[in-house]
Amino acid sequence: MDRSRQERTLIASNKRARHDYTVLKTYEAGIVLAGTEVKSLREGRASLVDAFAQERDGELMLYGLHIAEYGFGSWTNHAPRRTRKLLLHRVEIERIREKVREGGLTLVPLSMYFANGWAKVELALAKGRRSYDKRQALAERDANREIARELGRHLKGRTRRG
Repeated sequence: MDRSRQERTLIASNKRARHDYTVLKTYEAGIVLAGTEVKSLREGRASLVDAFAQERDGELMLYGLHIAEYGFGSWTNHAPRRTRKLLLHRVEIERIREKVREGGLTLVPLSMYFANGWAKVELALAKGRRSYDKRQALAERDANREIARELGRHLKGRTRRG
Protein backbone atom coordinates (compact mmCIF):
# COMPACT_ATOMS: atom_id res chain seq x y z
CA MET A 1 0.00 0.00 0.00
CA ASP A 2 1.17 3.54 -0.73
CA ARG A 3 2.59 5.05 2.47
CA SER A 4 1.94 8.62 1.29
CA ARG A 5 -1.82 8.04 1.51
CA GLN A 6 -1.73 6.47 4.97
CA GLU A 7 -4.97 6.99 6.88
CA ARG A 8 -4.52 7.90 10.55
CA THR A 9 -7.24 7.88 13.19
CA LEU A 10 -6.12 9.37 16.49
CA ILE A 11 -7.07 7.35 19.57
CA ALA A 12 -5.30 9.24 22.37
CA SER A 13 -2.57 11.83 22.75
CA ASN A 14 -0.28 12.74 25.63
CA LYS A 15 -0.29 16.56 25.58
CA ARG A 16 1.51 16.76 28.90
CA ALA A 17 4.54 14.89 27.49
CA ARG A 18 5.46 17.74 25.14
CA HIS A 19 5.28 20.13 28.10
CA ASP A 20 7.31 17.99 30.51
CA TYR A 21 9.93 16.73 28.03
CA THR A 22 12.06 18.02 25.20
CA VAL A 23 11.44 15.65 22.28
CA LEU A 24 14.67 14.68 20.51
CA LYS A 25 13.49 11.97 18.09
CA THR A 26 10.24 10.15 17.41
CA TYR A 27 9.58 6.55 16.39
CA GLU A 28 6.46 4.75 15.19
CA ALA A 29 5.95 1.40 16.91
CA GLY A 30 3.34 -1.31 16.58
CA ILE A 31 1.80 -2.68 19.74
CA VAL A 32 0.74 -6.22 20.69
CA LEU A 33 -2.91 -6.15 21.77
CA ALA A 34 -5.68 -8.56 22.72
CA GLY A 35 -8.96 -8.58 20.82
CA THR A 36 -10.96 -6.76 23.48
CA GLU A 37 -8.23 -4.10 23.70
CA VAL A 38 -8.60 -3.32 19.99
CA LYS A 39 -12.38 -3.04 20.35
CA SER A 40 -11.97 -0.71 23.31
CA LEU A 41 -9.43 1.41 21.36
CA ARG A 42 -11.85 1.72 18.45
CA GLU A 43 -14.24 3.33 20.95
CA GLY A 44 -11.41 5.73 21.91
CA ARG A 45 -11.11 4.50 25.49
CA ALA A 46 -7.38 4.83 26.19
CA SER A 47 -5.15 7.08 28.29
CA LEU A 48 -1.41 7.71 27.87
CA VAL A 49 -1.11 9.91 30.97
CA ASP A 50 1.15 7.69 33.11
CA ALA A 51 2.59 5.62 30.26
CA PHE A 52 6.30 5.09 29.57
CA ALA A 53 8.42 2.58 27.66
CA GLN A 54 11.45 0.62 28.85
CA GLU A 55 13.70 -2.08 27.51
CA ARG A 56 13.27 -5.54 29.04
CA ASP A 57 15.05 -8.68 27.81
CA GLY A 58 16.02 -7.05 24.51
CA GLU A 59 12.46 -5.89 23.77
CA LEU A 60 10.65 -2.60 24.36
CA MET A 61 7.68 -2.76 26.69
CA LEU A 62 4.99 -0.14 27.31
CA TYR A 63 4.03 0.32 30.97
CA GLY A 64 1.14 2.30 32.47
CA LEU A 65 -0.97 2.54 29.30
CA HIS A 66 -4.62 2.40 30.36
CA ILE A 67 -7.05 0.78 27.95
CA ALA A 68 -10.50 0.54 29.53
CA GLU A 69 -12.16 -2.87 29.63
CA TYR A 70 -14.43 -3.57 26.69
CA GLY A 71 -18.06 -3.17 27.74
CA PHE A 72 -19.31 -6.26 25.94
CA GLY A 73 -16.33 -8.44 26.86
CA SER A 74 -16.81 -11.62 28.83
CA TRP A 75 -14.25 -13.59 30.83
CA THR A 76 -11.84 -12.91 27.94
CA ASN A 77 -11.59 -9.22 28.87
CA HIS A 78 -8.11 -7.75 29.39
CA ALA A 79 -6.46 -6.11 32.41
CA PRO A 80 -6.63 -2.32 31.84
CA ARG A 81 -3.01 -1.48 32.82
CA ARG A 82 -1.13 -4.58 31.71
CA THR A 83 2.38 -4.36 30.22
CA ARG A 84 2.30 -4.41 26.42
CA LYS A 85 5.07 -5.31 23.97
CA LEU A 86 6.10 -2.74 21.35
CA LEU A 87 7.00 -3.83 17.83
CA LEU A 88 10.04 -2.21 16.23
CA HIS A 89 12.87 -3.41 14.02
CA ARG A 90 15.78 -4.93 15.97
CA VAL A 91 18.16 -2.21 14.69
CA GLU A 92 15.84 0.54 15.98
CA ILE A 93 15.57 -1.16 19.38
CA GLU A 94 19.37 -1.34 19.63
CA ARG A 95 19.75 2.36 18.74
CA ILE A 96 17.14 3.34 21.32
CA ARG A 97 18.78 1.15 23.99
CA GLU A 98 22.16 2.80 23.39
CA LYS A 99 20.74 6.33 23.65
CA VAL A 100 18.74 5.56 26.79
CA ARG A 101 21.79 3.96 28.44
CA GLU A 102 23.83 7.14 27.82
CA GLY A 103 21.64 8.65 30.52
CA GLY A 104 19.19 11.46 30.95
CA LEU A 105 16.87 10.21 28.21
CA THR A 106 13.56 8.39 28.47
CA LEU A 107 10.96 6.87 26.15
CA VAL A 108 7.58 8.58 26.31
CA PRO A 109 4.50 7.78 24.21
CA LEU A 110 3.18 10.94 22.52
CA SER A 111 0.13 9.55 20.77
CA MET A 112 -1.71 6.40 19.85
CA TYR A 113 -3.53 5.97 16.55
CA PHE A 114 -4.75 3.55 13.93
CA ALA A 115 -2.73 3.59 10.70
CA ASN A 116 -4.47 1.58 7.97
CA GLY A 117 -6.22 -0.54 10.60
CA TRP A 118 -3.11 -1.26 12.71
CA ALA A 119 -2.73 0.21 16.21
CA LYS A 120 0.45 2.29 16.44
CA VAL A 121 2.18 4.28 19.16
CA GLU A 122 4.29 7.37 18.48
CA LEU A 123 7.24 7.07 20.87
CA ALA A 124 9.59 9.93 21.68
CA LEU A 125 13.16 9.76 22.83
CA ALA A 126 12.98 12.68 25.24
CA LYS A 127 14.89 14.58 27.88
CA GLY A 128 13.08 15.83 30.99
CA ARG A 129 12.61 19.57 31.38
CA ARG A 130 13.17 21.46 34.58
CA SER A 131 10.51 23.88 35.80
CA TYR A 132 12.38 26.97 34.56
CA ASP A 133 12.72 25.36 31.11
CA LYS A 134 8.94 24.83 31.06
CA ARG A 135 8.31 28.49 31.94
CA GLN A 136 10.80 29.60 29.29
CA ALA A 137 9.11 27.41 26.64
CA LEU A 138 5.68 28.84 27.56
CA ALA A 139 6.99 32.43 27.37
CA GLU A 140 8.63 31.70 24.01
CA ARG A 141 5.43 30.18 22.63
CA ASP A 142 3.36 33.17 23.81
CA ALA A 143 5.87 35.61 22.25
CA ASN A 144 5.80 33.73 18.94
CA ARG A 145 2.00 33.75 18.98
CA GLU A 146 1.94 37.52 19.60
CA ILE A 147 4.47 38.11 16.80
CA ALA A 148 2.36 36.03 14.40
CA ARG A 149 -0.77 37.93 15.44
CA GLU A 150 0.88 41.33 14.86
CA LEU A 151 2.32 40.18 11.54
CA GLY A 152 -1.13 39.04 10.45
CA ARG A 153 -2.63 42.41 11.41
CA HIS A 154 0.15 44.22 9.56
CA LEU A 155 -0.33 42.13 6.41
CA LYS A 156 -4.06 42.81 6.47
CA GLY A 157 -3.40 46.52 6.72
CA ARG A 158 -4.69 46.93 10.24
CA THR A 159 -2.33 48.23 12.87
CA ARG A 160 -3.04 48.20 16.56
CA ARG A 161 -3.51 51.62 18.13
CA GLY A 162 -2.20 52.09 21.58
